Amino acid sequence: MQFTRIFLLLILFSLVAGACGSPAPAGPVTLRIAVLPILDALPMYVAQQEGLFTKHNVVVEFIPAGSAAERDQIILAGQADGMINEIISTLLYNKDGIQVQIVRMARTATTTFPQYRVLASAQSGITTVAGLSGVPIGISEGTIIQYIANRLLQAEGLTNDQITTIAVPNISERMQLLASGELQGAIMPDPLSSLAIQQGAVVVVDDTAHPEYGYSTYAFRQAVIEENPEAIRGFLAALEEAVTMVNADPTAWDSLLTDQSLVPASLIGSYEIPPFPTASIPTQVQWDDALAWATETGLISTNVLYSDSVTDTYLP
Repeated sequence: MQFTRIFLLLILFSLVAGACGSPAPAGPVTLRIAVLPILDALPMYVAQQEGLFTKHNVVVEFIPAGSAAERDQIILAGQADGMINEIISTLLYNKDGIQVQIVRMARTATTTFPQYRVLASAQSGITTVAGLSGVPIGISEGTIIQYIANRLLQAEGLTNDQITTIAVPNISERMQLLASGELQGAIMPDPLSSLAIQQGAVVVVDDTAHPEYGYSTYAFRQAVIEENPEAIRGFLAALEEAVTMVNADPTAWDSLLTDQSLVPASLIGSYEIPPFPTASIPTQVQWDDALAWATETGLISTNVLYSDSVTDTYLP
């Protein structure tokens, strides 16, 4: 009897000790996203509004950034985990060691919806790419803006010595100078290019003719991906559902476009939301072309590998 009582007490003790030692169920991971006021971010805001992040067991916190430079400072300081960027930005992050990885396309040009346009001022009289030969074109140096301008003009027949650019990194200033005619040419992302057209600018060429050049991406710090792979999967699964919703009814999100300043106010109601890409990543060919351009222009001097910087592992 005494032995039985001791045996039962030992079993009870082991059960209680095991229960006390069990780890608590893991709560949702918070992902902090540095966000610019750009249309590319619409599916993220839809996912937040519709509870899709919660559905996929992830908490998303948006950290506003006023410019790409500010976004990059936030990421480098570890104050955000992810961002919308593009290949040129990723190359610069990773030129001395892998810091970020692209995990998904955010937005892409299509044959009917541009992402970038090379524009001429109304006062310039320029309507063709040939007319831009030797004409200073307003750009942001060492960025996707310069890359797209170079590639579009080259694809349309201009040689490198015919392409002239001038650094106007502030996009509001670029628009003002174009509108006043002080700049005869400039490159703008859409929908700001649509606003410039509304104000009289002329489209010379855009990436509907060469959609392989116009796109943006989602990227996360590599350390965050390694520590929280399931959170990245949850984020991308929620995003996929949001993209499906936006593409199914692109007219339903005017309030978000206004509240988050994703489209200029004067375009709300008339601007047509482009389709967003489903789960995908940039191709090796796209990576290699951006790498070649960044190397030619002296932005980087190392061979940054596609396989280290782009991954489809976490796509739904």
